[in-house]
Parts: sequence; structure tokens; C-alpha cells
Amino acid sequence: MKKDPTKIVLDGFSLDLQSLSAVSRGRVPVQVAPAAWDRIRASRRCVEAFIHQGKVVYGLNTGFGKLASVHIPDSEINALQRNLVLSHACGVGPAIPHEIARVILLLKINTLCTGYSGVRPEVVESLLQLLNHDVIPVMPCKG
Repeated sequence: MKKDPTKIVLDGFSLDLQSLSAVSRGRVPVQVAPAAWDRIRASRRCVEAFIHQGKVVYGLNTGFGKLASVHIPDSEINALQRNLVLSHACGVGPAIPHEIARVILLLKINTLCTGYSGVRPEVVESLLQLLNHDVIPVMPCKG
């Protein structure tokens, strides 16, 4: 990550505590480094190629856990991914502080910048826009 007091540039590997602190307080905008965008796009192309080639990839076109050996047909992949998100969409207790929620969002974006997830670049861009416009989801403390 390049040091610049007017912005934080995420590369997936060099985020430091000073930058975390600055972003938690909303003082600086966040950007993704060009090399990180390249990794994100390359990773996504791999996912799309695997699906197009009919390769079996755990969690992408298989069940989870004990259902890992169950192949999910192409026609049901979108439903599988949606159901995965919905199955984790719960939480209880009071909301964590806004500043901590900002850090969590920053850490998620930074992790995606490594290029190991296969996520669509639009997802990273959306998370970045949420963070930079301070539209931070309410996050319950448990769940």
C-alpha cells in the first residue's frame, strides 16, 4: 500500500494499523491499486473458465460439508450461491460501533484485493463505494 495522507490505496498485502485507524474515522478515501484490480479480474476469469469447462469446484458447483460430493447443475448454481448468502444472513445483539464496521468493510475489501476469491470486480467496486460514501451496514455483534 502506498503512503499518501489524502487516500488509502489497497493492494491486499500491505494494509497497516495507521491506515486502519484513518479509515475507521472516515478521514480518507479508499482506492484499489491497479495491480489488485488485475488480480481480481484474473481470479474471476479462472472461476468463469472452470464453470465453462464443466470442472467441479467445491462450493461453486457442489454442495458444502457432507454434501461436497454432490454436483450442482448449472441451472441451479445461482440459487446455490443465493442460498449460501441467505443462510449466513443473521445476527443478534446490539450493533457494533460504526467505526468498527468501517474497519470490517475495509478488511473485506483488502482481502478481496489479494485475488484469491474469484469474486466479480463489481462486488469489490460496490463495497468500495459503500465505504467511501460512509454507507455502512448495521452489523449485529453476534452472528
